[in-house]
Amino acid sequence: MIAYETRIGKIHISEDYLQKLIGQAVTSCFGVVGMVPSGSKQKLLGLLSRKESLNKGIIIRGNANSISIELHIIVSYGMNINAIAQSIVHKVEYTVTEATGIKVDKVTVKVDGIRE
Repeated sequence: MIAYETRIGKIHISEDYLQKLIGQAVTSCFGVVGMVPSGSKQKLLGLLSRKESLNKGIIIRGNANSISIELHIIVSYGMNINAIAQSIVHKVEYTVTEATGIKVDKVTVKVDGIRE
């Protein structure tokens, strides 16, 4: 949970909301086939629930001033991985900053697989 104070009041942003926001931005990028669960908690939840989840493969670290994001993705075969990664970084930074006002320090994109 990220919380910060404004002149009007206190704002709380849940990690689940941030993960779904980022997941939607990432999966809408051209060349991204899907996300890969990262960590044992996400892998266990993936086994229990068979439906596709937007918040898997996303690790968020930081506080209300700035956050760092790590993404685990699967890309389409034959695509330029560098171009896909740059597109994801720009889209995630823009989406998070516009929706929440939180500065994104770093976005790390890890390609965990290639699918046709």
